[in-house]
Amino acid sequence: MTVWHTSIYKRKKSGGKKGTQRKRKRFERGDDPLLPVVGDRDVVVKRVRGGGTKVAIKSDNKANVVDPQTNTVTRTDVLSVRDNPANRDFARRGVITRGAIIETPLGLARVVSKPSSAGTINAVLIKQS
Repeated sequence: MTVWHTSIYKRKKSGGKKGTQRKRKRFERGDDPLLPVVGDRDVVVKRVRGGGTKVAIKSDNKANVVDPQTNTVTRTDVLSVRDNPANRDFARRGVITRGAIIETPLGLARVVSKPSSAGTINAVLIKQS
């Protein structure tokens, strides 16, 4: 179901309904959520307002991982999704969102980019104690 990002159906301060002066516009319509998973790279190129493009990941198995101690970036494999604070069901399904903990050959890393908006998976290694 389409999500509408519009303010024409809100209420007044007094609690009364506002009368709508126009119909909904096409540019106010949002997209269905895209949930990127671990797998072979598959992307979708979306047209955004203003005529630009945005690359969204449907699935990917590579990540750019930063080691904060050595300040180096390594492109490495994503083995699995260990935890996802956004939704615990996402961890079971292997969905990668911002804040997800992924397992890599270098160790555990936290995703700091939005793969469904940025088109890449950027992560920072977590210090293990």
